[in-house]
Amino acid sequence: MPERSENGDEPEESGQPKARNKQAKRKTQEERDAERRRRRVMFLRELNEAKELRERVQPRRARAARMRQAMRMRTFRW
Repeated sequence: MPERSENGDEPEESGQPKARNKQAKRKTQEERDAERRRRRVMFLRELNEAKELRERVQPRRARAARMRQAMRMRTFRW
């Protein structure tokens, strides 16, 4: 069982000084931030692609909706 340090805190990982632990934590935080930014960029890229696709497809949907409406109006009985 690892021994506690003199001030009663948890022992440092593998006997490293606290400064190195802080640098390691900072590095892992930087890595997490970098990973988050990469995921965000990928999400925004895919979102933008989806919006462009919707814009390209939308006129067809609108035309189909107009055609259905016209068909309804032709078959409507007063």
